[in-house]
Amino acid sequence: MLLSFKNVTKHYAGKTDVRAIDDVSFTLNPGDFIAVRGSSGCGKSTLLLTAGALLSPTRGTVTFENSDLYALSAEQRARLRAAKIGFVVQQFHLVPYLTVRDNVLAASSAAPSPDAAARTDELLERFNMTHRASHVPSQLSTGERQRTALARALLNQPKLLLADEPTGNLDPENAQIVLDALRDFAANGGAVLLVTHDDRSSGAAQRVMHMSAGKLQTLVGAPLS
Repeated sequence: MLLSFKNVTKHYAGKTDVRAIDDVSFTLNPGDFIAVRGSSGCGKSTLLLTAGALLSPTRGTVTFENSDLYALSAEQRARLRAAKIGFVVQQFHLVPYLTVRDNVLAASSAAPSPDAAARTDELLERFNMTHRASHVPSQLSTGERQRTALARALLNQPKLLLADEPTGNLDPENAQIVLDALRDFAANGGAVLLVTHDDRSSGAAQRVMHMSAGKLQTLVGAPLS
């Protein structure tokens, strides 16, 4: 088991009590590729942030490699994220003044590795971005920005990839490149948790969970745990 949610709830108190995640339980193992589908506001992004050690639940337990994720200190969670979790999001979050190569290589600053530069070059070649290595994000197409962000997410050889609508801004060709990379990552022993409302993206996964009002309603492909 890599990641486990056990009766996880995240709620926000206000004029009304909003349960962004409501008593969610599931397990993600190495080699799994799970997609969570649902409309905007259903809790998908909150689920992803909680899985990524970025948002502590109101109650319940999130376990990563048999450790209670939110029993760790903030510093310990930050180190774990840097070394073991990659993020691929629709907005890319590239540093605008860094080149493509430096944007990818920046991931190694939090998890230093002697082969980071060589891996950066390998990933740029894999995603056909070598000829763009010295360009800054404003000089790239949308697809090129996403491929750069994907290379950055893979640099530290994470065990888990968390993807938030990673093909939402892409044309079919670039979307397929991203989805193929996610499938390859899972096929080689990594785990992928993708949140989306898109048929194309969820169709790449082995299992599909449906989320509504913070609850996982159904699962296509296999039991939740």
